[in-house]
Amino acid sequence: MAKVIMIQGTMSGAGKSLLCAGLCRIFAEDGYRTAPFKSQNMALNSYITKEGLEMGRAQVMQAEAAGIEPLVCMNPILLKPTTDVGSQVIVNGEIVGNMSAKEYFSYKKELVPQIKEAFLKLSGMTDIIVIEGAGSPAEINLKENDIVNMGMAKMVDAPVLLTGDIDRGGVFAQLLGTLMLLEKEEKDRVKGLIINKFRGDKSILDPGICMLEEKGQVPVAGVVPYMNLSLEDEDSLTSRFDKKAWGKIDLAVIHCPRISNFTDFDVFEQSEDVSVRYVTSVEELGEPDMIFLPGSKNTMGDLKWMRQNGLETAIKRKAERTVVFGICGGYQMLGEIIRDPYGVEEGGMLRGMELLPVETILKSEKTRTQVKSRIENMEGPLAVLNGKVVAGYEIHMGDTKGCGKIAGQKPGLCISKGNVYGSYVHGIFDEDGIAPGIISMLAKRKGISCDTGTMLDYKDYKETQYRKLADTLKEYLDMEYIYQILREVHIS
Repeated sequence: MAKVIMIQGTMSGAGKSLLCAGLCRIFAEDGYRTAPFKSQNMALNSYITKEGLEMGRAQVMQAEAAGIEPLVCMNPILLKPTTDVGSQVIVNGEIVGNMSAKEYFSYKKELVPQIKEAFLKLSGMTDIIVIEGAGSPAEINLKENDIVNMGMAKMVDAPVLLTGDIDRGGVFAQLLGTLMLLEKEEKDRVKGLIINKFRGDKSILDPGICMLEEKGQVPVAGVVPYMNLSLEDEDSLTSRFDKKAWGKIDLAVIHCPRISNFTDFDVFEQSEDVSVRYVTSVEELGEPDMIFLPGSKNTMGDLKWMRQNGLETAIKRKAERTVVFGICGGYQMLGEIIRDPYGVEEGGMLRGMELLPVETILKSEKTRTQVKSRIENMEGPLAVLNGKVVAGYEIHMGDTKGCGKIAGQKPGLCISKGNVYGSYVHGIFDEDGIAPGIISMLAKRKGISCDTGTMLDYKDYKETQYRKLADTLKEYLDMEYIYQILREVHIS
């Protein structure tokens, strides 16, 4: 049976996901078969495994850090918010249904056997499992029948490292307050504290660390500096949405209310000449060189939102001279009509943006598949991509058909009309040469030069980020103490 260690946080956004990824990389580099695990993830960024099963992308990122194939048993429960008070519930990669928060709160205890089964499956193929918690273990209203924080730790007898975010302020109150609100058995599981995202001279913190250890009676296992990494983070708290600077090449992503899988655009962030801005209004849109319509968990609702705030009209005008690319839900929006005869989203039918000659029928059965194909017959500005191989995955609840030009061997890989393109493939820009080709094309259209020579294959680029993450954690965490904690673990 695998050894286990768990990272919990004082709040959402404390850095749990990246700390777990870094530990996965360190343990793997030290020769241990290592895997991530999170019993329950709430996210609109998801991934499709080779088996066609759906899981959260945070555990995919952590699996990549560990150098292993993502498996759905690493994230047996995925909640995808559909409204402010409800989510689509996915168990072991398959849709169970939509539930309100109250319904799920009552239902989740029935999922304990599936969580245990997934964990045992993963444990049988690894030496170390790094478990990620969710939010805070001290949320009193969520502690009953908890399956993701201390409830999960108890389930598998996991020692816990508790991390707090000093960059947002109040880290000592965060850590001590969390410890004070834990029951004795729960507090006894906390074997170390981590102060995360520190900027400055650590010696200034030393008095506070002494006080923290004295009052909390738990050792500090490390003070981790703020790291400028380009790796996937929590979709609800990402700092990517805050970036507003314009680069030589300006890419605008429409930040609709139910945006999903915005990781599709991370690959463009490698180039210092390129800005990737997430915009919510016509004023923010400005005059970008390319506009992306991302995936959406509520395509009809997000299209109505664009229609009401004027973004739809602005994009349609700009499409005469500006490249527009829709992925998944964004692709559906660009078509002529979206029909929802089964009430998957809002029911009825809705006129699309009428920029692509396609129609979409929403269906209750979700398409989940990995894709690898070659771009062919592409027209317009993106004809420069003909011959390039793309690889990614489809995940959507609609069937889109039309009379447009289909590029590649798989219908839906990419369809184009003038400056407008649509695709169901998430990750379509990640393969070697795709993103640099787009940037070079946009630069040529503007009559400027743009250096893409430093852009790596996206997989290689992420490897540099994982190495930087692991090297930083090895320097600032007490890894000898963390290994000591692991040696003391006994699976019950």
